[in-house]
Amino acid sequence: MDDRAVVVWYNPRCSKCQGADRLLAAYGVPARRVFYLEDPPPRAEILRVLALLGTSDPRDMMRTGEARYEQLGLADACADELVDAMAAYPELIERPIVIHADRAVVARPPELLLSLLQPGSLHPEGAHR
Repeated sequence: MDDRAVVVWYNPRCSKCQGADRLLAAYGVPARRVFYLEDPPPRAEILRVLALLGTSDPRDMMRTGEARYEQLGLADACADELVDAMAAYPELIERPIVIHADRAVVARPPELLLSLLQPGSLHPEGAHR
């Protein structure tokens, strides 16, 4: 994958995803949408994105308010169980997640993605989650 490519884990019904899309377009940044609900990321990709987010806590990229989270009893789950749950039930993945080069952000609000696009922003100390 091109290191300059911007990838958005995208749900077309999500207003935050739409906002991220508009913001990227306003800055003239092409992005590849990944419709993660239709094509769920495998466990390894979820782990890679967690690392790009700079966290080891899967809840940082989870929709813990989803009914499925409660149904599966994930409140006391370990990290491995949470990653497995996101792979099996992609509706548990927070959105949008914007990935650029060696960094990622959960773009809620969408303006958080701007940190990925600024010159010199690819340093971990400037990371935003």
